[in-house]
Amino acid sequence: MSLFDNTLPQLHNRLNNKEISVTDLVDEAVKKIGAHDDKVKAYLTIDEEGARTSARNLDDRLASGGERGLLFGLPAGIKDNIVTEGLRTTCASQFLSNFNPVYDATVVKKLRAADVVTLGKMNMDEFAMGGSNENSSYYPTRNPWDLERVPGGSSGGSAAAVAAGEAYFTLGSDTGGSIRQPASYCGVVGLKPTYGLVSRFGLVAFASSLDQIGPITKNVEDSAYVLQAIAGYDAMDSTSAKVDVPDYLSSLTGEVKGLRIAVPKEYLGDGVDPQVKESVLAALKTLEGMGAVWEEVSLPHTEYAVATYYLLASSEAASNLARFDGVRYGVRADNPENLLDLYHQSRTQGFGPEVKRRIMLGTYALSSGYYDAYYLKAQKVRTLIKRDFDQVFENYDVIIGPTAPTTAFKLGSQVDDPLTMYLNDILTIPVSLAGVPAMSIPCGFAEGMPVGLQIIGKPFDEAQILRVAHAFEQNTEFHKQRPQL
Repeated sequence: MSLFDNTLPQLHNRLNNKEISVTDLVDEAVKKIGAHDDKVKAYLTIDEEGARTSARNLDDRLASGGERGLLFGLPAGIKDNIVTEGLRTTCASQFLSNFNPVYDATVVKKLRAADVVTLGKMNMDEFAMGGSNENSSYYPTRNPWDLERVPGGSSGGSAAAVAAGEAYFTLGSDTGGSIRQPASYCGVVGLKPTYGLVSRFGLVAFASSLDQIGPITKNVEDSAYVLQAIAGYDAMDSTSAKVDVPDYLSSLTGEVKGLRIAVPKEYLGDGVDPQVKESVLAALKTLEGMGAVWEEVSLPHTEYAVATYYLLASSEAASNLARFDGVRYGVRADNPENLLDLYHQSRTQGFGPEVKRRIMLGTYALSSGYYDAYYLKAQKVRTLIKRDFDQVFENYDVIIGPTAPTTAFKLGSQVDDPLTMYLNDILTIPVSLAGVPAMSIPCGFAEGMPVGLQIIGKPFDEAQILRVAHAFEQNTEFHKQRPQL
């Protein structure tokens, strides 16, 4: 039995009982990375030396009976747009190929305080812009279930590493579905918290009103553990919410009797693969058998979500990425003729095509004469989308549907068709625009590829989502299935 087959609490018990050491956990992770990552390509930077040093220090503390944090000794991967002091952070972009941060993101500080061991930085779509991980400027990550398919994006490396057993858990970031969609494609658990629950300080900004950091894990219990460690108010983040953080672990009761589930008809309509729909309906039947009730509802403004998202996210991206100019940090163009030429050449050489596409779209939407017609209109539609969720949550506890309309697609099949690629996030984007929490968990397979079930909750009601997801897990075996690499 591999150490990766244990839950995080089981690993803790084995550490506390001196059955295993932190070095054993790191050895197993390094072994898996060595065996699989030349095929999967989940990592951009592997910090084996740092991981082994941390493991030795934690083993000394374990032997001496010293204090142990919530995630003591657990080796994890960090998405490469979350800054790590002294460990290269590239955002999978050539622009930041030489960037070594001088501070840790708040979530990284919290993981260090919980005694996590950092294995390295995970591959992603450049600056988190993409839904397949094919926009990394280094190399695409491959799906461990089928190496000819994408792992999803932009947190594709984070999801693929967990599926392949190359990390015990990872952190990803989610702007329009970038934790949930790759979790669905790779058959793992991905949680996007409520906007403001987890600090964004130290997350390289894509779209500041949408970005959230969250865990990617093998199962729901592990997700609750990681969220417990990283959630909470941070004065360094002006968008951080001052809310109490409950005990998420105590919510894992396995009980859903009387739960009221809303199922949006828009989430099971045209464009959703019949096998995906079948898996979701089977999952609802499972929950119904446990005492939950579900009804079909409508979220009428769903059809406008993709257009709204790409106007708002691209506008914020154009503003946020203005700081990458070749002057302050990152790659600088050689031999520019003047300052304007330095900006032009550095951005031309540093940014990939998808990043440039979104900068151009966002700059246009924010430009004089078009701001009211595009950006302002999109903000108004965003309010309507949020209102749809608010109205449904007046009568229901959670909303459930598929995470993605299809399973993972073939590498290269959509790379030249941006619009089709954007539509892969059609079921995750409305949740991000509304700022509510959502989780993707495995609920079946379609032609051998995992299908994700998306559970959406009320603002700051992650405990409810975790409870429902955990109860479903206790009555199914999907989360226990692993790809054969």
